[in-house]
Amino acid sequence: MTGSRHRLRRAAGARWALPAAGLGLALLLGLLLYLPLPDPGGRPAPASSCAADSLLVPPCGAWWGAYVPTGPDGLTASVAALEQRIGRPLDLVYTYHDMGSGTDGQLLDPAEQQLGRTHLLMLSWESDVWSDNGGPSVPLGWAKIAAGDYDTSVIDPQAERVKAYGRTVLISLDQEMDSRTPADGTPAQFVASYRHIVDRFRQLGVTNVRWVWTITGYLEHAALFTEMYPGDAYVDWIAYDQYNYYGCRHDPHWLSFAQTELPTYTWLRTHISATKPLMLAEYSTAVRGSDPAAQQQWYQQLPQVLEQQLPGIKAVVQWDSTVPGPDCDLSLDNGPALSGFTEAGRSPYFHQPVP
Repeated sequence: MTGSRHRLRRAAGARWALPAAGLGLALLLGLLLYLPLPDPGGRPAPASSCAADSLLVPPCGAWWGAYVPTGPDGLTASVAALEQRIGRPLDLVYTYHDMGSGTDGQLLDPAEQQLGRTHLLMLSWESDVWSDNGGPSVPLGWAKIAAGDYDTSVIDPQAERVKAYGRTVLISLDQEMDSRTPADGTPAQFVASYRHIVDRFRQLGVTNVRWVWTITGYLEHAALFTEMYPGDAYVDWIAYDQYNYYGCRHDPHWLSFAQTELPTYTWLRTHISATKPLMLAEYSTAVRGSDPAAQQQWYQQLPQVLEQQLPGIKAVVQWDSTVPGPDCDLSLDNGPALSGFTEAGRSPYFHQPVP
C-alpha cells in the first residue's frame, strides 16, 4: 500500500527530459491531484487494495477502537485526550444507549456525530430504560419489541435519526444478551426482537447500518449462543467480550492475550460462522500485582496473535474503564497498560484506511 504511493511520489519529483513531455507531465500532475495524501491525524490514506468493504471490514488488518468514558468536558474531549496519550487516532469509538426517552436513548447524539466525521462509530443499543439515580434498569421486554409495541415510540424515531445521519454505523442490539435476566424474555424472544428491529429499519429504508451480534464469549453459555443467534441474514459482524480478569474475579490463572481470546474464537468459527467478520467488542486485562510488567506484555502480544492466530478478528475495542471490585482497574490509566497499548497501536496491522 504505502510502497506504491511512495513510488508515485518519487516519480512526480523526477526531471523529465523527453521533448514531448508537456502533455505527459500535465496528465501526471492531474493524476497526482487525485492521489490520496496521508491523513494529518496519523491515519494512512485510502488504498484500493486495503479499503474497507461494504460491511466495513478492513481486508489488510483490524480497526483500533475503544470505549472511552465521557469526562466532564464531554465525549469528544475524552476521546481526544486518549488519542493524545497514545499518539494516534482511534479508528472506532464505541458508545452505549438505552431505549428510553431521555438523552441516553437518542442514537447519534451531537458528540457522536462530531466524532463520526473522522471515526467509525459503534452504538450499543440496549432494550432497557436506564435509571437516572443509579437504580436498576427496566427492560422493555423482547416479546413486546417483537410484537411491534415500541415501533412508533422507540424503533421508528431512532431509525429515522440513523437514516438522516447518512454515514454507515455499526449497531449492536442488546450486547451480551446471554447474560440478561428472565425479565427480558427467552432466547427465542430475543431472536424475534432482534429480527424485528432489523426488519423495521430495512422497511424504513435505513441502509447505513451494519448489525453486530455481541455475546459475552464465556463458553459456559455455549448453548445459549446457539439458541440466540438470529441467523446470517440478520448479522453482519459477530462480536464477543472477553477479559483477562485475573484477580478481579478471583481467578488464580493469569491468561495471555491468546489464551483469553482463542477459545471463544475457535468455538464461534466452528459453531456459528466460519466466514463472518469477528470483533472484540470489549477486551482488557487486569493488573498482575506480582508482575506489573505483565499488563504491558499482554497488550504487546496483540498484533502478532491477531495476525497469526485470530485472522478473522477485524476490530478490537478496548474497554478503557474500571469495573466494580478490588483489582478491577481495566483501564489504561496505569503506566504498563498504557505503554503496551500504545506500542501495539503502532503496528501496521492496526493502521487501516478509515472510510
